[in-house]
Amino acid sequence: MWKLMENIIDKDDINSLIHFLQNSDRFTNGPNVVQFEEEWSNWLGVNRSVMVNSGASANFTSIAIVKELFGIGEVIVPSLGWSSDVSSIVQLGMTPVFVDIDPNTLGLNPTSLKNAISDQTKAVVIVHALGFNAITEEVKNILTDRKIFVIEDCCESHGALLDIDKNIKIGTFGNLSLFSFYFGHHITTIEGGMVCTKDEKLYQLAKMFRSHGMTREASTDIKSEFEKNYPDLNPLFTFALAGFNFRSTEINAVLGLSQIKKLDLNIAKRTENLKTWLDNLDGNFFQTSFNDVGSSNFALPLILKDKNKNLFKKICYQLNSMNVEYRLGTAGGGNLSRQPFLKKYEHKITDNQNTVNHVHEFGLYVGNGSHVGSKRIKEVVFQLNKVAIEVGAK
Repeated sequence: MWKLMENIIDKDDINSLIHFLQNSDRFTNGPNVVQFEEEWSNWLGVNRSVMVNSGASANFTSIAIVKELFGIGEVIVPSLGWSSDVSSIVQLGMTPVFVDIDPNTLGLNPTSLKNAISDQTKAVVIVHALGFNAITEEVKNILTDRKIFVIEDCCESHGALLDIDKNIKIGTFGNLSLFSFYFGHHITTIEGGMVCTKDEKLYQLAKMFRSHGMTREASTDIKSEFEKNYPDLNPLFTFALAGFNFRSTEINAVLGLSQIKKLDLNIAKRTENLKTWLDNLDGNFFQTSFNDVGSSNFALPLILKDKNKNLFKKICYQLNSMNVEYRLGTAGGGNLSRQPFLKKYEHKITDNQNTVNHVHEFGLYVGNGSHVGSKRIKEVVFQLNKVAIEVGAK
């Protein structure tokens, strides 16, 4: 069976965990978390990183920081992403503003983005869906010109490149960037995530929000300021922010330190698989014109070029018959603005959502990882093309 995800935890990782368990007496957030944060920052190309217990927690931390800095308002988000991109916004009292996507990147449509920006806009979330770089020059110019706070959700795109010539990774453009280490991603700590930044103030806020809002997690200067202003409080239990408990464990960090050594090889394999996939798909029936330069794909997209319910049904039947696991709607199940939980919250939909609705109804993805070889990809694609040609001929 071609599974959606594979277990990438190998013997070296297990041995690292065993050695840690046999030799450590501290298991909560500690020195291994700090070391993993430092190694991750060096790998990504940022100054600071804060490890949290999931990519969703990273979402919530980023929106909490936006709310703390700028107050209640609107956050622009693409309609294709993950539920926590949106649930973090509404649960923290902000208003999500949904915009359509660019078919070539599956990220923010620049025209829709431009039209959605208002005097209530507090931040823009860029989702690098399925591992494509969603920051086109047009998107970059709009955000730079407007000086808008930017959050990059890189949870499906570890190692994708913003600038291939200079080897600059995505996750280094925004004010904050977010990563997930969920099982099946490019690197796993089983559950886990990271909030990354080049800004010291944002780093200190992220550390405090991670740990109940406590000042003892912050810099010496911040701790001293609160001790001076609140002499009646115990410095070890001074809560500057309405924070969360998003702390990771040492066990997750030990696994991350072992996994990061193999990350670049995993990315290279996924990139090779995507190229084989797109090169062999029939562009007359399937979308193959993605902006895949520098991509680092979590999954392989399969989106019909035209609206054809009969063909899509037969494509799904063919994948099932070949034991190929897939997910309808691609990232997050398709158009997030159609999800029922939003009925309870204020939200805005700014355009016709034509592209994301097409992906929602005529798109899916299959798994991508080292368990998928080029031979299997070509065999499956051959059959998919065959089905498309047969249906198209009728």
